[in-house]
Amino acid sequence: MTDLAAGQWLNEPAKWSFEGDTLHLTTDASTDFWRETHYGFVRDNGHFLGLPTGEAFTAEVRVQADYRSLYDQAGLMLRLDETRWVKAGIEFNDGHHCLSVVVTDGRSDWSVTRLDGDAADVRLRLTVKGGALRVQFSTDGTTWPLLRLAPFPVAPAYHVGPMACTPERGGLDVAFSEFRILPPTERDLHDLS
Repeated sequence: MTDLAAGQWLNEPAKWSFEGDTLHLTTDASTDFWRETHYGFVRDNGHFLGLPTGEAFTAEVRVQADYRSLYDQAGLMLRLDETRWVKAGIEFNDGHHCLSVVVTDGRSDWSVTRLDGDAADVRLRLTVKGGALRVQFSTDGTTWPLLRLAPFPVAPAYHVGPMACTPERGGLDVAFSEFRILPPTERDLHDLS
């Protein structure tokens, strides 16, 4: 496991703690990450606990939460700066639990699909290597379907770690555990392990 306590907060929530290796946080009100597309606004006040990486890596985390309000979300964030970042996780949207990925390079894009399975306990995996971002998820810790493959700027280092936001409210309780930063996976895109 990677020591999450060594991370640095961007927009530290008012309420958070560690219980062993598990990070517990409660989101502040009206928090989000978004840049321009469709809505025209910029939001960069979501909660993110980032750890430094090298130029290529895989990061994984287990996320447990009870998403109930529109846009409640939690997962992993990859970040270069305020204009180049990715957030991937579970998001409550249109009355359903969804898998959501926002890739931002100047402006945000958003992909979302309904989640079949238990949204209260999901694992996420991000792999960055050679200008490519690979996002996977798992509801059982064993099978890891591909959620998104996208270009992302090449850099000598990034920050990665847990992310949570509640644009429409505050008070989402989230537990992040089993966080790891590993060498980048070399598995084929269709290898679900």
